[in-house]
Amino acid sequence: MTAAVDPARWTDLLSTAAVRHGVPGAALAFHHDCRMHEFATGVLNRDTGHPVRTDSLFQIGSITKVWTATQIMQFVEQGTFSLDTPVIDVWPEFEVGDEHQTKSVTIRQLLSHTSGIDGDFFHDTGRGDDCLDKYADACRQLPAVHPIGATQSYCNSGFSLLGRLVERITGRTWDAALREQIIEPLGLTHTCTLPEEVLRHSGAVGHRKDGSVSKVWGLMRSAGPAGLICARAADVVRFGRGHLSGALLKRPEAMWEAQVTIPGPMPFASEWGLGWMLDTLSGRRILSHGGTTIGQSSMLWVEPESGFTAALVLNGGNSVAFEHELGTALFGELLGIEVPPPPGPPATPVDTDAARFAGVYESVGVKITITARDGDGPRLVMERKGDLAETAPGTSMDLVAVSGNSFVGHVEGMGWLPVVFYELADGSPYLHFGVRAVPKAD
Repeated sequence: MTAAVDPARWTDLLSTAAVRHGVPGAALAFHHDCRMHEFATGVLNRDTGHPVRTDSLFQIGSITKVWTATQIMQFVEQGTFSLDTPVIDVWPEFEVGDEHQTKSVTIRQLLSHTSGIDGDFFHDTGRGDDCLDKYADACRQLPAVHPIGATQSYCNSGFSLLGRLVERITGRTWDAALREQIIEPLGLTHTCTLPEEVLRHSGAVGHRKDGSVSKVWGLMRSAGPAGLICARAADVVRFGRGHLSGALLKRPEAMWEAQVTIPGPMPFASEWGLGWMLDTLSGRRILSHGGTTIGQSSMLWVEPESGFTAALVLNGGNSVAFEHELGTALFGELLGIEVPPPPGPPATPVDTDAARFAGVYESVGVKITITARDGDGPRLVMERKGDLAETAPGTSMDLVAVSGNSFVGHVEGMGWLPVVFYELADGSPYLHFGVRAVPKAD
């Protein structure tokens, strides 16, 4: 059962929700009952006051990973390699810091964030067409964050490496291959990967927590396959629709098969497929992916049964709450699908021995310190490391127990976020936060 679209309703909701959550500007597009609907509100840049248009380009961040995964799946369908082919078999020079990972990591494990390669190695290798080649060289010393297949941990690094694999197979840059494999076949006129291409369009800039314009516009080019696409919301919807029509893959549903359960699930994401985040709501499969860059955020949702596809792009404010409010309304009002509320503290306090979780948890990209406090819940302090330390500062929050090993913490501008403490099969202690597994260091 689907409901008719009232344009005034969605114009009003987008605008009022943006004000409520401090969002400078946003665009919403969705395909419903064989029609595309587009809406826009606010400004692209608070310093200039230029308005958001429905054809404005925003950075879609990690939604890019689904595009890169689609490129890889095209090679799988063509018989270039299989999902379970070790990467080194098709890329003999592939190397990371762990010898076993180098020899054994498969295409499937990179696509599903289960490779164990440390995922937050952001490294600026310049703007040249050789940026991914240089990035791959820098990964030769990149350590493991967990054993292969032992858990799920979000891996930006793995998708930059997949982008380099695309380059080796096609003989083109990842950007050029993306145009040939996806952008041009779908007829996308407002999708690009380089900042100079955005200049031809109406483009958004990010905003910081205080509402001011971000001083840095975008990420380094080596992060391209993990998160550098800029697009109009409707083009993102057309990409999602391409996964339903057969325009991109003969068997797109292969990407929707769950590969791993997320230890600390997020709204719309309890499992990971191949590229896609997965969930089941009201008995129906939901595909999604979000994206966050420097002051910009995005969400893509697909409900295969009805064909409903929606994209939301924005440039600051409380992105998590804004996206959840719009997603809840879209699924509830148009499809009759109930979206659970975001995580939050339990109505009745939960007693747990938090002291056992105290200590330092560390990876290449972050250092997280958990401090136990008498009479209060533990405190989490996260420090960023590496090339993004200045543009993506850390955070701190007090944790509230939800169960014996699960907590939530409140972050300004993001709301309540899940934090889970757990052990791998070998007994190694880990913290799961922001869909990342971080090992205990002490």
